[in-house]
Amino acid sequence: MATVPLGFNIDAPRWDQSTFVGRLKHFLNITDPRTVLVPEKELDRAKALVEGCRAGLVPPGSSREQLLYAKKLYDSAFHPDSGEKMNLIGRMSFQVPGGMALTGCMLQFYRTVPAVVFWQWVNQSFNAIVNYTNRNAASPISLRQIGVAYITATGTALATAVGLNLYTKRAPPLLARWVPFAAVAAANCVNIPMMRQQEIINGVMVTDGDNNELGCSRRAAAKGIAQVVVSRITMAAPGMIILPIIMERLEKFPFMQRIRVLHGPLQVLLCGGFLLFMVPAACALFPQRLELELRDSIVAKYGDKVPYVYFNKGL
Repeated sequence: MATVPLGFNIDAPRWDQSTFVGRLKHFLNITDPRTVLVPEKELDRAKALVEGCRAGLVPPGSSREQLLYAKKLYDSAFHPDSGEKMNLIGRMSFQVPGGMALTGCMLQFYRTVPAVVFWQWVNQSFNAIVNYTNRNAASPISLRQIGVAYITATGTALATAVGLNLYTKRAPPLLARWVPFAAVAAANCVNIPMMRQQEIINGVMVTDGDNNELGCSRRAAAKGIAQVVVSRITMAAPGMIILPIIMERLEKFPFMQRIRVLHGPLQVLLCGGFLLFMVPAACALFPQRLELELRDSIVAKYGDKVPYVYFNKGL
């Protein structure tokens, strides 16, 4: 194995983050669902190796491949702002196994109101954990605000799902199958801004190109959160729109009518196929580190030496 070359920067992106393809490769790497099976001790060793590399204390004989794999594990399990280990359910690498189970169940059990209520509640509980885990760590949120965000988002999802479920009773069956997606999209428009309301109120920290902190910007927070909402809806859209069309046609075949008990597991597996690509693709829609033109007040303070500021939008 080759030794680590001098001047190796472990935090430097492996792929060009100004292009969609480069960001897609990056997120395919860190959202790899196999990393959820990595033992906690190995994650801790990866963190120690990354932090050691940053401090210039790379263990003798460490290869470039070992360092890059450690960085992959670090990015998949530790918060980019605080460096704290994220809970398993909230990690983006858990989006495929967690999301495929919940999405498959929402698409399968859509006919009765009790089933719709239960699975939308479970899904919003999952989303609340994901949104809280991936918030901007520099903007703390109180338990009361978390509770309000959770109740509001869950209420929105349930109202949308139950209302449309009743409305589509006499509509073509395919429309009823699309109700879960409408509920998920509506809830995301509420859940994410509510869970990250402190960022909207107080702003997020912005930096110059060298990561020197310049101050907080509410405009940056609004831009970042809006992009996260779009990404989350995009992440769910293909599976929750295309799969109902597929199932609507498949269920007309006699062999599918004989194996109704397997319809649920089949939808879960197909959702997994969609999410394997859509999780990294949706995360890659927008740059993780966004660029924002300076306001007049910051220009007056720092001059035109720093024409742009940067901030982490979260996931």
